[in-house]
Amino acid sequence: MIPDASPGERTLRRVRWRLLPFLGLLYVVSYLDRVNVSFAKLTMDRAIGIDDATYALGAGIFFIGYFLFEIPSNLILERVGARRWIARIMVTWGVISGATAFVSGTTSFVTMRFLLGVAEAGFFPGILLYLTYWFPATDRAKVVGLFMVALPVSGLIGSPLAGALMQISGLGLQGWQWLFILEGIPAVLLGMACLAWLPDQPNDAAWLPPDERQWLTATLAAERHAMTAHGYSTLRAALIQPRVWALAVAYFGVVLALYGSNFWLPSLINAHSIELRYTGWIAALPFLCGAPFMIWWGRRSDRRGERVWHLVAVSVLGFAGFAAASGFDSLTGQIFCLCLALMGVYGSFPVFWTLPTAFLTGTAAAAGLALVNSLGNLAGYAGPQVVAWLLKANGNFSGALFALGLSMLTPALVVLGLRWRDGRAPLITQNVPARVR
Repeated sequence: MIPDASPGERTLRRVRWRLLPFLGLLYVVSYLDRVNVSFAKLTMDRAIGIDDATYALGAGIFFIGYFLFEIPSNLILERVGARRWIARIMVTWGVISGATAFVSGTTSFVTMRFLLGVAEAGFFPGILLYLTYWFPATDRAKVVGLFMVALPVSGLIGSPLAGALMQISGLGLQGWQWLFILEGIPAVLLGMACLAWLPDQPNDAAWLPPDERQWLTATLAAERHAMTAHGYSTLRAALIQPRVWALAVAYFGVVLALYGSNFWLPSLINAHSIELRYTGWIAALPFLCGAPFMIWWGRRSDRRGERVWHLVAVSVLGFAGFAAASGFDSLTGQIFCLCLALMGVYGSFPVFWTLPTAFLTGTAAAAGLALVNSLGNLAGYAGPQVVAWLLKANGNFSGALFALGLSMLTPALVVLGLRWRDGRAPLITQNVPARVR
Protein backbone atom coordinates (compact mmCIF):
# COMPACT_ATOMS: atom_id res chain seq x y z
CA MET A 1 0.00 0.00 0.00
CA ILE A 2 1.42 3.41 -1.01
CA PRO A 3 1.45 5.80 1.95
CA ASP A 4 -0.28 9.15 1.55
CA ALA A 5 1.68 12.37 1.16
CA SER A 6 1.18 13.60 4.71
CA PRO A 7 3.55 11.16 6.46
CA GLY A 8 6.12 11.76 3.73
CA GLU A 9 6.03 15.52 4.06
CA ARG A 10 6.16 15.28 7.84
CA THR A 11 9.06 12.85 7.74
CA LEU A 12 11.19 14.82 5.28
CA ARG A 13 10.59 18.03 7.20
CA ARG A 14 11.81 16.38 10.40
CA VAL A 15 14.88 14.92 8.66
CA ARG A 16 15.75 18.27 7.05
CA TRP A 17 15.66 20.11 10.38
CA ARG A 18 17.67 17.42 12.10
CA LEU A 19 20.46 16.90 9.53
CA LEU A 20 20.87 19.89 7.23
CA PRO A 21 21.83 22.63 9.74
CA PHE A 22 24.53 20.39 11.21
CA LEU A 23 25.83 19.20 7.82
CA GLY A 24 25.81 22.77 6.57
CA LEU A 25 27.88 23.83 9.57
CA LEU A 26 30.41 21.11 8.76
CA TYR A 27 30.62 22.39 5.19
CA VAL A 28 31.12 26.00 6.33
CA VAL A 29 34.05 24.91 8.48
CA SER A 30 35.55 22.75 5.74
CA TYR A 31 35.41 25.55 3.20
CA LEU A 32 36.91 28.07 5.61
CA ASP A 33 39.85 25.75 6.22
CA ARG A 34 40.24 25.20 2.48
CA VAL A 35 40.32 28.82 1.31
CA ASN A 36 41.53 30.81 4.34
CA VAL A 37 44.94 30.66 2.66
CA SER A 38 43.65 33.36 0.26
CA PHE A 39 43.61 35.84 3.16
CA ALA A 40 46.71 34.43 4.84
CA LYS A 41 48.61 35.14 1.60
CA LEU A 42 48.28 38.90 2.11
CA THR A 43 51.01 38.80 4.79
CA MET A 44 52.20 35.17 4.83
CA ASP A 45 53.99 35.46 1.48
CA ARG A 46 56.44 38.02 2.88
CA ALA A 47 56.77 36.22 6.21
CA ILE A 48 57.88 32.88 4.72
CA GLY A 49 59.26 34.12 1.40
CA ILE A 50 56.92 32.79 -1.29
CA ASP A 51 55.91 34.45 -4.57
CA ASP A 52 52.60 34.38 -6.47
CA ALA A 53 53.55 31.26 -8.43
CA THR A 54 54.38 29.35 -5.24
CA TYR A 55 51.15 30.52 -3.63
CA ALA A 56 49.16 29.32 -6.65
CA LEU A 57 50.93 25.95 -6.45
CA GLY A 58 50.17 25.59 -2.76
CA ALA A 59 46.58 26.75 -3.12
CA GLY A 60 45.98 24.29 -5.93
CA ILE A 61 47.96 21.26 -4.81
CA PHE A 62 45.32 20.71 -2.14
CA PHE A 63 43.19 19.31 -4.95
CA ILE A 64 45.83 16.82 -6.08
CA GLY A 65 45.74 15.14 -2.67
CA TYR A 66 41.97 15.41 -2.78
CA PHE A 67 41.86 13.75 -6.21
CA LEU A 68 44.11 10.83 -5.29
CA PHE A 69 42.15 9.76 -2.22
CA GLU A 70 38.57 10.78 -3.07
CA ILE A 71 37.20 7.50 -4.47
CA PRO A 72 38.83 5.26 -1.82
CA SER A 73 37.52 7.57 0.88
CA ASN A 74 33.94 7.43 -0.38
CA LEU A 75 34.03 3.64 -0.75
CA ILE A 76 35.27 3.38 2.84
CA LEU A 77 32.43 5.67 3.97
CA GLU A 78 29.88 3.39 2.34
CA ARG A 79 31.42 0.39 4.10
CA VAL A 80 32.04 1.75 7.63
CA GLY A 81 29.23 4.33 7.81
CA ALA A 82 29.07 8.09 7.44
CA ARG A 83 29.12 8.88 11.16
CA ARG A 84 32.58 7.49 11.88
CA TRP A 85 34.18 8.35 8.56
CA ILE A 86 33.04 11.98 8.42
CA ALA A 87 34.25 12.36 12.02
CA ARG A 88 37.67 11.00 11.00
CA ILE A 89 37.88 13.36 8.02
CA MET A 90 37.06 16.43 10.09
CA VAL A 91 39.43 15.73 12.95
CA THR A 92 42.41 15.08 10.67
CA TRP A 93 41.82 18.10 8.45
CA GLY A 94 41.34 20.34 11.52
CA VAL A 95 44.69 19.24 12.92
CA ILE A 96 46.48 19.74 9.60
CA SER A 97 44.85 23.11 8.97
CA GLY A 98 45.97 24.34 12.38
CA ALA A 99 49.48 23.00 11.82
CA THR A 100 49.77 25.08 8.62
CA ALA A 101 50.37 28.04 10.94
CA PHE A 102 53.93 26.76 11.44
CA VAL A 103 55.07 26.47 7.82
CA SER A 104 58.38 28.20 7.22
CA GLY A 105 58.97 28.16 3.48
CA THR A 106 58.00 26.78 0.09
CA THR A 107 58.44 23.08 0.86
CA SER A 108 56.52 23.03 4.13
CA PHE A 109 53.75 25.25 2.73
CA VAL A 110 53.17 23.07 -0.34
CA THR A 111 53.42 19.88 1.74
CA MET A 112 50.83 20.96 4.27
CA ARG A 113 48.41 22.03 1.56
CA PHE A 114 48.79 18.63 -0.11
CA LEU A 115 48.17 16.83 3.20
CA LEU A 116 45.11 18.97 3.86
CA GLY A 117 43.68 17.72 0.56
CA VAL A 118 44.42 14.12 1.52
CA ALA A 119 42.71 14.61 4.90
CA GLU A 120 39.59 16.23 3.46
CA ALA A 121 39.22 13.81 0.51
CA GLY A 122 35.78 12.27 0.49
CA PHE A 123 34.04 14.83 2.68
CA PHE A 124 31.88 16.55 0.07
CA PRO A 125 30.90 13.51 -2.04
CA GLY A 126 30.48 11.60 1.21
CA ILE A 127 27.89 14.13 2.36
CA LEU A 128 26.14 13.94 -1.02
CA LEU A 129 26.07 10.15 -0.75
CA TYR A 130 24.78 10.45 2.81
CA LEU A 131 21.92 12.68 1.62
CA THR A 132 20.80 9.93 -0.80
CA TYR A 133 20.32 7.71 2.28
CA TRP A 134 17.76 10.18 3.65
CA PHE A 135 16.03 12.01 0.79
CA PRO A 136 14.26 10.73 -2.35
CA ALA A 137 15.38 12.04 -5.74
CA THR A 138 12.34 14.30 -6.17
CA ASP A 139 13.48 16.51 -3.25
CA ARG A 140 17.18 16.36 -3.90
CA ALA A 141 17.86 19.69 -5.65
CA LYS A 142 16.17 21.55 -2.80
CA VAL A 143 18.06 19.54 -0.20
CA VAL A 144 21.43 19.88 -1.96
CA GLY A 145 20.76 23.60 -2.33
CA LEU A 146 19.98 23.96 1.37
CA PHE A 147 23.14 22.04 2.25
CA MET A 148 25.38 23.78 -0.27
CA VAL A 149 24.21 27.25 0.69
CA ALA A 150 26.93 26.75 3.28
CA LEU A 151 29.37 27.41 0.42
CA PRO A 152 28.49 31.08 -0.14
CA VAL A 153 27.61 31.49 3.54
CA SER A 154 31.14 30.41 4.44
CA GLY A 155 32.45 33.21 2.23
CA LEU A 156 29.95 35.65 3.67
CA ILE A 157 31.01 34.80 7.22
CA GLY A 158 34.57 33.79 6.54
CA SER A 159 35.74 36.85 4.62
CA PRO A 160 35.09 39.39 7.42
CA LEU A 161 36.17 36.81 10.02
CA ALA A 162 39.47 36.17 8.24
CA GLY A 163 40.06 39.90 7.94
CA ALA A 164 39.52 40.26 11.70
CA LEU A 165 41.69 37.26 12.64
CA MET A 166 44.49 38.61 10.48
CA GLN A 167 44.68 41.59 12.86
CA ILE A 168 45.55 39.36 15.85
CA SER A 169 49.12 39.29 17.08
CA GLY A 170 50.41 37.63 20.23
CA LEU A 171 52.40 34.78 21.77
CA GLY A 172 55.00 35.28 19.06
CA LEU A 173 52.51 34.47 16.29
CA GLN A 174 51.37 36.71 13.45
CA GLY A 175 47.81 37.21 12.25
CA TRP A 176 48.01 34.68 9.40
CA GLN A 177 49.16 32.03 11.88
CA TRP A 178 46.27 32.74 14.26
CA LEU A 179 43.95 32.49 11.26
CA PHE A 180 45.01 28.89 10.58
CA ILE A 181 44.96 27.86 14.23
CA LEU A 182 41.62 29.39 15.23
CA GLU A 183 39.83 28.13 12.11
CA GLY A 184 41.25 24.62 12.54
CA ILE A 185 39.92 24.07 16.07
CA PRO A 186 36.18 23.98 15.14
CA ALA A 187 36.79 21.16 12.65
CA VAL A 188 38.24 18.96 15.40
CA LEU A 189 35.39 19.70 17.81
CA LEU A 190 32.68 19.16 15.20
CA GLY A 191 34.33 15.94 14.10
CA MET A 192 33.86 14.60 17.60
CA ALA A 193 30.26 15.85 17.61
CA CYS A 194 29.53 13.79 14.46
CA LEU A 195 29.79 10.61 16.52
CA ALA A 196 26.86 11.71 18.67
CA TRP A 197 24.72 13.56 16.13
CA LEU A 198 24.78 11.66 12.82
CA PRO A 199 22.98 8.31 12.45
CA ASP A 200 24.22 6.20 9.55
CA GLN A 201 20.80 5.21 8.15
CA PRO A 202 17.11 5.99 8.81
CA ASN A 203 16.85 2.68 10.73
CA ASP A 204 19.37 4.12 13.23
CA ALA A 205 17.40 7.35 13.79
CA ALA A 206 15.83 7.05 17.24
CA TRP A 207 14.44 10.58 16.80
CA LEU A 208 12.15 9.43 13.95
CA PRO A 209 8.77 7.99 15.02
CA PRO A 210 8.30 4.35 13.88
CA ASP A 211 5.74 5.18 11.17
CA GLU A 212 7.97 7.89 9.66
CA ARG A 213 11.03 5.64 9.82
CA GLN A 214 9.08 2.92 8.03
CA TRP A 215 7.83 5.31 5.33
CA LEU A 216 11.30 6.69 4.64
CA THR A 217 12.96 3.28 4.57
CA ALA A 218 10.34 1.87 2.19
CA THR A 219 10.42 4.88 -0.13
CA LEU A 220 14.19 4.92 -0.48
CA ALA A 221 14.37 1.13 -0.84
CA ALA A 222 11.89 1.25 -3.74
CA GLU A 223 13.93 3.96 -5.43
CA ARG A 224 17.18 2.02 -5.05
CA HIS A 225 15.53 -1.13 -6.36
CA ALA A 226 14.38 0.67 -9.52
CA MET A 227 17.93 1.86 -10.23
CA THR A 228 19.54 -1.48 -9.35
CA ALA A 229 17.26 -3.23 -11.85
CA HIS A 230 18.86 -1.16 -14.61
CA GLY A 231 22.44 -2.00 -13.61
CA TYR A 232 23.54 1.32 -12.07
CA SER A 233 24.49 0.13 -8.58
CA THR A 234 27.98 -1.38 -8.96
CA LEU A 235 31.46 0.11 -8.92
CA ARG A 236 31.99 -1.01 -12.52
CA ALA A 237 28.75 0.69 -13.60
CA ALA A 238 30.00 4.02 -12.26
CA LEU A 239 33.48 3.78 -13.77
CA ILE A 240 32.37 2.79 -17.29
CA GLN A 241 29.29 5.02 -17.50
CA PRO A 242 30.07 7.77 -20.09
CA ARG A 243 27.67 10.17 -18.42
CA VAL A 244 29.71 10.05 -15.22
CA TRP A 245 32.86 11.12 -17.07
CA ALA A 246 30.94 13.77 -19.01
CA LEU A 247 29.55 15.21 -15.79
CA ALA A 248 33.10 15.33 -14.39
CA VAL A 249 34.08 17.53 -17.34
CA ALA A 250 31.06 19.76 -16.69
CA TYR A 251 31.95 20.06 -13.01
CA PHE A 252 35.56 20.90 -13.90
CA GLY A 253 34.31 24.08 -15.56
CA VAL A 254 32.28 25.15 -12.53
CA VAL A 255 35.07 24.44 -10.05
CA LEU A 256 37.67 26.28 -12.13
CA ALA A 257 35.49 29.38 -12.00
CA LEU A 258 34.77 28.91 -8.29
CA TYR A 259 38.33 28.53 -7.03
CA GLY A 260 39.93 30.72 -9.65
CA SER A 261 37.83 33.57 -8.27
CA ASN A 262 37.75 32.65 -4.57
CA PHE A 263 41.49 32.11 -4.13
CA TRP A 264 42.28 35.45 -5.79
CA LEU A 265 39.34 37.67 -4.77
CA PRO A 266 41.14 39.22 -1.74
CA SER A 267 44.15 39.94 -3.97
CA LEU A 268 41.92 41.54 -6.63
CA ILE A 269 40.45 43.82 -3.97
CA ASN A 270 43.88 44.51 -2.49
CA ALA A 271 45.13 45.58 -5.95
CA HIS A 272 42.83 48.60 -5.63
CA SER A 273 44.76 49.71 -2.49
CA ILE A 274 41.93 48.79 -0.12
CA GLU A 275 42.89 48.50 3.56
CA LEU A 276 43.01 44.97 4.97
CA ARG A 277 40.25 45.70 7.51
CA TYR A 278 37.81 46.45 4.66
CA THR A 279 38.91 43.69 2.29
CA GLY A 280 36.92 40.96 4.05
CA TRP A 281 33.69 42.95 3.98
CA ILE A 282 33.99 43.74 0.28
CA ALA A 283 34.88 40.12 -0.51
CA ALA A 284 31.71 39.00 1.27
CA LEU A 285 29.39 40.77 -1.20
CA PRO A 286 29.40 38.12 -3.99
CA PHE A 287 28.67 35.46 -1.38
CA LEU A 288 25.82 37.55 0.02
CA CYS A 289 24.23 37.53 -3.43
CA GLY A 290 24.99 33.87 -4.14
CA ALA A 291 23.49 32.33 -1.00
CA PRO A 292 19.78 33.20 -1.38
CA PHE A 293 19.91 32.72 -5.15
CA MET A 294 21.31 29.22 -4.68
CA ILE A 295 18.42 28.15 -2.44
CA TRP A 296 15.78 29.74 -4.68
CA TRP A 297 17.20 28.19 -7.85
CA GLY A 298 17.35 24.68 -6.38
CA ARG A 299 13.75 24.95 -5.17
CA ARG A 300 12.66 26.23 -8.58
CA SER A 301 14.32 23.28 -10.30
CA ASP A 302 12.48 20.85 -8.02
CA ARG A 303 9.13 22.58 -8.51
CA ARG A 304 9.50 22.54 -12.30
CA GLY A 305 10.88 18.99 -12.31
CA GLU A 306 13.57 20.16 -14.76
CA ARG A 307 17.36 20.10 -14.52
CA VAL A 308 19.12 20.67 -17.84
CA TRP A 309 17.84 24.13 -18.76
CA HIS A 310 18.18 25.30 -15.16
CA LEU A 311 21.86 24.37 -15.32
CA VAL A 312 22.30 26.00 -18.73
CA ALA A 313 20.75 29.27 -17.49
CA VAL A 314 23.09 29.68 -14.52
CA SER A 315 26.10 28.66 -16.63
CA VAL A 316 25.35 31.51 -19.01
CA LEU A 317 24.79 33.89 -16.08
CA GLY A 318 28.22 32.94 -14.71
CA PHE A 319 29.86 33.55 -18.07
CA ALA A 320 28.16 36.93 -18.49
CA GLY A 321 29.17 38.09 -15.01
CA PHE A 322 32.84 37.18 -15.34
CA ALA A 323 33.04 38.52 -18.90
CA ALA A 324 31.50 41.83 -17.83
CA ALA A 325 33.82 42.08 -14.82
CA SER A 326 36.82 41.73 -17.14
CA GLY A 327 35.80 44.96 -18.89
CA PHE A 328 35.81 47.14 -15.77
CA ASP A 329 38.81 48.93 -14.26
CA SER A 330 36.93 50.15 -11.17
CA LEU A 331 36.53 47.94 -8.11
CA THR A 332 32.83 48.86 -7.90
CA GLY A 333 32.13 47.60 -11.41
CA GLN A 334 34.17 44.45 -10.91
CA ILE A 335 32.47 43.53 -7.64
CA PHE A 336 28.99 44.17 -9.05
CA CYS A 337 29.68 41.86 -11.99
CA LEU A 338 31.32 39.27 -9.76
CA CYS A 339 28.13 39.21 -7.70
CA LEU A 340 26.28 38.13 -10.86
CA ALA A 341 29.04 35.68 -11.79
CA LEU A 342 29.01 34.00 -8.38
CA MET A 343 25.21 33.77 -8.47
CA GLY A 344 25.71 31.71 -11.63
CA VAL A 345 28.45 29.59 -10.06
CA TYR A 346 26.59 28.86 -6.81
CA GLY A 347 23.24 28.44 -8.54
CA SER A 348 24.71 25.61 -10.62
CA PHE A 349 25.54 23.38 -7.64
CA PRO A 350 22.09 22.28 -6.38
CA VAL A 351 20.96 21.48 -9.93
CA PHE A 352 24.16 19.80 -11.05
CA TRP A 353 24.39 17.39 -8.13
CA THR A 354 20.94 15.95 -8.80
CA LEU A 355 22.21 14.55 -12.12
CA PRO A 356 24.60 11.74 -11.05
CA THR A 357 22.33 10.56 -8.23
CA ALA A 358 19.39 10.36 -10.66
CA PHE A 359 20.92 7.28 -12.34
CA LEU A 360 23.39 5.91 -9.77
CA THR A 361 22.74 4.18 -6.44
CA GLY A 362 24.61 2.10 -3.86
CA THR A 363 28.29 1.51 -4.58
CA ALA A 364 27.91 3.13 -8.00
CA ALA A 365 26.68 6.33 -6.34
CA ALA A 366 29.59 6.28 -3.88
CA ALA A 367 32.15 5.81 -6.65
CA GLY A 368 30.37 7.99 -9.21
CA LEU A 369 29.97 10.97 -6.91
CA ALA A 370 33.60 10.66 -5.83
CA LEU A 371 34.79 10.34 -9.43
CA VAL A 372 32.86 13.40 -10.62
CA ASN A 373 33.94 15.44 -7.61
CA SER A 374 37.60 14.38 -7.66
CA LEU A 375 38.10 14.91 -11.40
CA GLY A 376 36.13 18.14 -11.31
CA ASN A 377 38.11 19.39 -8.33
CA LEU A 378 41.34 19.10 -10.27
CA ALA A 379 40.16 22.46 -11.57
CA GLY A 380 40.81 23.69 -8.04
CA TYR A 381 44.48 23.13 -8.88
CA ALA A 382 44.19 24.59 -12.36
CA GLY A 383 42.08 27.64 -11.45
CA PRO A 384 44.61 29.48 -9.26
CA GLN A 385 47.35 28.61 -11.77
CA VAL A 386 45.36 30.05 -14.69
CA VAL A 387 44.71 33.26 -12.79
CA ALA A 388 48.37 33.56 -11.74
CA TRP A 389 49.60 33.02 -15.31
CA LEU A 390 47.18 35.49 -16.89
CA LEU A 391 47.77 38.02 -14.13
CA LYS A 392 51.50 37.91 -14.83
CA ALA A 393 50.96 38.07 -18.60
CA ASN A 394 48.49 40.99 -18.56
CA GLY A 395 49.47 42.87 -15.42
CA ASN A 396 45.81 42.93 -14.30
CA PHE A 397 42.87 40.59 -13.67
CA SER A 398 40.92 41.25 -16.89
CA GLY A 399 42.17 38.25 -18.89
CA ALA A 400 41.82 35.94 -15.90
CA LEU A 401 38.23 37.00 -15.27
CA PHE A 402 37.27 36.39 -18.89
CA ALA A 403 38.90 32.95 -18.80
CA LEU A 404 36.88 32.07 -15.71
CA GLY A 405 33.77 33.13 -17.58
CA LEU A 406 34.58 30.81 -20.47
CA SER A 407 34.98 27.91 -18.05
CA MET A 408 31.39 28.47 -16.86
CA LEU A 409 30.11 27.60 -20.34
CA THR A 410 31.46 24.06 -19.99
CA PRO A 411 28.53 22.60 -17.98
CA ALA A 412 26.01 24.10 -20.43
CA LEU A 413 27.75 22.53 -23.43
CA VAL A 414 28.13 19.15 -21.72
CA VAL A 415 24.57 18.72 -20.48
CA LEU A 416 23.10 19.93 -23.77
CA GLY A 417 25.30 17.46 -25.62
CA LEU A 418 24.18 14.62 -23.35
CA ARG A 419 20.53 15.55 -23.62
CA TRP A 420 20.41 15.75 -27.40
CA ARG A 421 23.04 13.24 -28.48
CA ASP A 422 20.40 11.07 -30.22
CA GLY A 423 18.07 13.94 -31.05
CA ARG A 424 15.55 13.35 -28.30
CA ALA A 425 16.92 11.28 -25.38
CA PRO A 426 16.84 13.07 -22.03
CA LEU A 427 19.90 13.17 -19.85
CA ILE A 428 18.28 11.11 -17.12
CA THR A 429 17.24 7.56 -17.87
CA GLN A 430 13.60 6.61 -18.14
CA ASN A 431 13.60 4.40 -15.06
CA VAL A 432 13.70 7.44 -12.78
CA PRO A 433 10.47 9.20 -11.70
CA ALA A 434 9.45 11.90 -14.15
CA ARG A 435 9.83 14.68 -11.63
CA VAL A 436 13.62 14.31 -11.54
CA ARG A 437 14.06 14.76 -15.31
